[in-house]
Amino acid sequence: MRLPKRLLLAAGLGAVAARRAFNAPYDLQGRSVLITGGSRGLGLMLARELCSLGAAVTLMARHADALERAAEDLRSHGARVHTVAGDVTIQADVDRAVQETVRVHGGLDVLVSNAGIIQTGPLANMTEGDFREIMEINAFATLRLTRAALPYLRGRQGRVLVVGSVGSRVAVPHLGPYCMSKFAVAGLAQALRAELAREGVTVTAVHPSLMRTGSPRHAQVKGQHKKEYALFATLDNLPVLSLDAPTAARRMIAALVRGDAEVMIGGPALMLRYVQALAPQLTADVLALSNRLLPAPASSDRMVLGAQAESDVTRRNPLKRRAESEFNEL
Repeated sequence: MRLPKRLLLAAGLGAVAARRAFNAPYDLQGRSVLITGGSRGLGLMLARELCSLGAAVTLMARHADALERAAEDLRSHGARVHTVAGDVTIQADVDRAVQETVRVHGGLDVLVSNAGIIQTGPLANMTEGDFREIMEINAFATLRLTRAALPYLRGRQGRVLVVGSVGSRVAVPHLGPYCMSKFAVAGLAQALRAELAREGVTVTAVHPSLMRTGSPRHAQVKGQHKKEYALFATLDNLPVLSLDAPTAARRMIAALVRGDAEVMIGGPALMLRYVQALAPQLTADVLALSNRLLPAPASSDRMVLGAQAESDVTRRNPLKRRAESEFNEL
């Protein structure tokens, strides 16, 4: 039985190599791209990378002032940028963003579904409403956007980049609603890739580990607010554990250009995925043990934003402060 198994392995490796060799990279020069959550953080970094490769971008986010600052940043480097203020949970706003992109840039070639929120805190302090809210923004918005963009992506070798997370593959304690939504995103991306391929649309899912984007200040924090936020913001800015945002953005766009189905971005994300796949029981036991070390639930389910839970520990973090300034998080 050894020979057939080796032949199958060799055939599989050969197929992967052939795909890489014969599939031409996707040229982004002159392409029209719609990016949700594009005013700050990772969305802004993805926009910078796409513009550096010659794309014309439309940024969608909720706040017009943050969008304008992001647009000015990109235009100062010669980029073609349009902005649309809107909410990805509102179908009319999604439709308007797609139509504005087509009107201003003459079509739509690439959709980047990046908009999302993160909630951190003990499961005991999370309500069903928290789960429903994050599913609407993180998961259903991707479906809503893709369906709205599909008529324009057909026939243009259209591409969709879905931004997931390491939390799409491993459910981390105190990120219950977030991980639920990102698991849904990963499954949706796989389904979209399989079904849209016949229409000439390629879907790529990227699942990054923690990134230094300055975004924790916008996280929804529950439980013991200062302790939860201090832990989350510190881990999010550790040099070894977290990724440099420009590096992460380059890897994501490279996956889009190659047309990869799914890519784990960063060593920690890749390691966690393989550990989970190879030793699920051990992973579950380690996560259960780590949960014992996290802050206990609070008596109230009140939520605050990360910026409202700042302490001396988080304020003094130079990497965090630099990322907040560089990626329009302030």
